[in-house]
Amino acid sequence: MCGVFGIHGHDEAANIAYLGMHALQHRGQESAGLVAVDDGRLRRHAAMGLVSDAFNRETLARLPGVTAIGHVR
Repeated sequence: MCGVFGIHGHDEAANIAYLGMHALQHRGQESAGLVAVDDGRLRRHAAMGLVSDAFNRETLARLPGVTAIGHVR
């Protein structure tokens, strides 16, 4: 069981993807990961555990861009 959430065209794409992943947390609680695209550069963060444990404000601030996709498993 996994959940995938993506967003394109929003200045706060990583933050919105985080919220979407949090809503899909019931699909998987083992780990979470997110990739954001900023001017063609991919930035990634993944960690074991719940979405709220894997990400914080500082982590999300290091994922700028208008496109993001997240995954929970």
